[in-house]
Amino acid sequence: MADATAASTTPQPKPWISEIHAYVPGKSSGADGRPLVKLSANENPLGCSPAALAARAQAMEPALYPDPDSTDLRRALGTLHGIDPARIVCGTGSGELLTVAASAFAGPGDEVLYVRYGFSLYDIAVRRCGATAVVAPDHDYGTDVDVLLGCVTERTRVVFVANPNNPTGSYMSRADLARLHAGLPGSVLLVLDQAYAEYVDPADDDGSLELAAAHGNVLVTRTFSKAYGLAGERVGWGTGAPELVEVLNRLRGPFNVNNTAQASALAAVSDQDFVAHSRAHNRVERTRFVERLTALGNHGLRPLPSEANFVLVLFEGGLTAEVAYNGLAAAGTIVRWLPGQGLPHGLRITIGTREQMDAIADVLVAMVEAAK
Repeated sequence: MADATAASTTPQPKPWISEIHAYVPGKSSGADGRPLVKLSANENPLGCSPAALAARAQAMEPALYPDPDSTDLRRALGTLHGIDPARIVCGTGSGELLTVAASAFAGPGDEVLYVRYGFSLYDIAVRRCGATAVVAPDHDYGTDVDVLLGCVTERTRVVFVANPNNPTGSYMSRADLARLHAGLPGSVLLVLDQAYAEYVDPADDDGSLELAAAHGNVLVTRTFSKAYGLAGERVGWGTGAPELVEVLNRLRGPFNVNNTAQASALAAVSDQDFVAHSRAHNRVERTRFVERLTALGNHGLRPLPSEANFVLVLFEGGLTAEVAYNGLAAAGTIVRWLPGQGLPHGLRITIGTREQMDAIADVLVAMVEAAK
């Protein structure tokens, strides 16, 4: 019989788990529960490809398990990007792959490095495996290669870089990424998180896929949640050396991409016109929005340069981000206020439709004028 002391206790998580703050998604309603126009989660305002919707409606019988290896989807991605499908792994969103990458290569006593104002999931992934998070200082909200490399130690096992970065929208050039990789020991895994890659002009491609094809210590992850407009289906993919993909396949969930997700994503890959249209719409509306705020002059609003489908607006004058957040909510739109990520002075605003962006700009202009 177990002793009384043991019987009275409850299971205890590993000590590092208590340090995790659960991921906080973008909200879709106000404090009073009223539904609002949701520009807080970087979803595609154009929806998704009609081909993806049609494929989803005709997806396999739900009583049957999905293809555990997402074979057709990996083949289609390989054709699109010129990658051997054997070097591709699919995940429940790219988040699953980011998490298992950290777990595969880091643990207690190891360090995982990322830049300040990086994607909040990185911290969760690091703490989940018991490793130590090392946060490199930013350079005006962007990534400084030399500073990042200066934080590498003999305990560094993984480096996370989002390009474009979330939540700042900053973007590293092909030359900078190549220099970063060249400066890392071969034993360090460089994870290049490209969730917003489809929003970047193809002429400005950062060379991540080429790095992953040429080196054994580079993993590139992408998602169908953003430009493809399939956030609700939870589909992501990654590519790297065959040995790296084999490791991730050991850790990812079995049957991790369901039937409708595979069917929708497969059809979405075939409709690159929709992706191009989403990229063009985003570029036009992002430019219009930033120009509207910039035209206010020196009144404390600073939209940071962005290559993604959002803009991080810093409030450095009389109007605070919190007041602006509440004012926008009162006017019917919810955006992302980021005090939990060290940005209490910032609002991350998803690029929506033309009408939505004009409405937000109107509210902000009026609030700036009132705060003078």
